[in-house]
Amino acid sequence: MENFVAIDFETANECCCSVCSIGIVVVKNGQVVDSLYSLIKPEPNYYKWFCQNVHGLGHNDTDSAPIFPIVWKNVEQKIRKYYPEFNVPFVAHNSRFDEGCLKAVFQTYQMDYPNYQFYDTLCAARRHFGKNLPNHQLHTVSAACGYNLKNHHHALADAEACAMIAMKILEIK
Repeated sequence: MENFVAIDFETANECCCSVCSIGIVVVKNGQVVDSLYSLIKPEPNYYKWFCQNVHGLGHNDTDSAPIFPIVWKNVEQKIRKYYPEFNVPFVAHNSRFDEGCLKAVFQTYQMDYPNYQFYDTLCAARRHFGKNLPNHQLHTVSAACGYNLKNHHHALADAEACAMIAMKILEIK
């Protein structure tokens, strides 16, 4: 796969719409050409201990962060710089989660959701590696693809790992 945007969200709580950070990596012609990371003031704005324990973010990080519609405008501008028609698919590891977050936060802010196309590197990894890996978690698959994920659960680091996986094993027919 040569043209896509890898995307990753972290959430503040059990609500899919509570995105508190986003990372994107823009890939064009098989090369990483740009990236973006942003904190987001989550809605609803409360943190569950479990989520904070996973990604380390909390109110001190996001209370002064922009809300999602402002962040998404920046994301769109970044993507349109390389794909003016915004006709590029998103790729995520366990895309059901990230696509679900994106749909939920669009709904929360009453934004029209354009029905973005998503591809899943988790499914691709299961097909590609089968039982040759102990699991198909992002850090395991990225290591198998030759990428050292140093800051797992940081949205940009996870999006970078996802992009590397997609470039190695994701085949769109």
